[in-house]
Amino acid sequence: MSLKLAIFDVDGTLVDSQAHIVAAMEQAFASFGHAAPARGDILSIVGLSLPQAMARLAPELAAGARAGLVDAYKDSFAALRGGAGSSLNSPLYPGARAALDRLAARDDVLLGVATGKSRRGLRHVLAAHGLEGMFQTVQTADDHPSKPHPAMIGAALDDTGTDAGNAVMIGDTSFDIDMARAAGVAAVGVSWGYHPAAALTDAGAADVVDRFAALIPALDLIWHAT
Repeated sequence: MSLKLAIFDVDGTLVDSQAHIVAAMEQAFASFGHAAPARGDILSIVGLSLPQAMARLAPELAAGARAGLVDAYKDSFAALRGGAGSSLNSPLYPGARAALDRLAARDDVLLGVATGKSRRGLRHVLAAHGLEGMFQTVQTADDHPSKPHPAMIGAALDDTGTDAGNAVMIGDTSFDIDMARAAGVAAVGVSWGYHPAAALTDAGAADVVDRFAALIPALDLIWHAT
């Protein structure tokens, strides 16, 4: 039996964090007296590591100013997470837990995470939703170059001893799909996240699913083909 590896992005794929991200970004820009980027622009950079995200959102600012925004965003995000109603900031998408449980129950499938979140931020998400121990490999922005660099996926393959041909990246942005292609693994896009489905198809996703119930059949089709 060949082990399969399903690697999940987090923001926009497993959890709906858009309200939290937009609010934290608006607070970060306001703390320096800058107008916040448009909501659509903020969501378009979700998945990138923060320095790369800020470079896209505020290319007119000097590197030192953007570094300040990165720190302000981290502080704002943490403060919002600890505030009233914080449990509602990043809910799981409908069907996410059921799909993860079904995959985790299979003897032939391992689960992983590859996210632009920090290790601390990911720990909070996993704890909030009771997902600790669900993933056999966890890759965060703390340890790797930003997506779409393939380092996260390469480390996940090494951690699990999985062949690239048996791994699939699941994500909601073209950064996820580009990362998968750079690492030589297949990718499945999800349409409920922060990049339009057409962008995921154009980037080379093997499939784009509209609901979590369709994810496992899509994965099995890819794995059966290999």
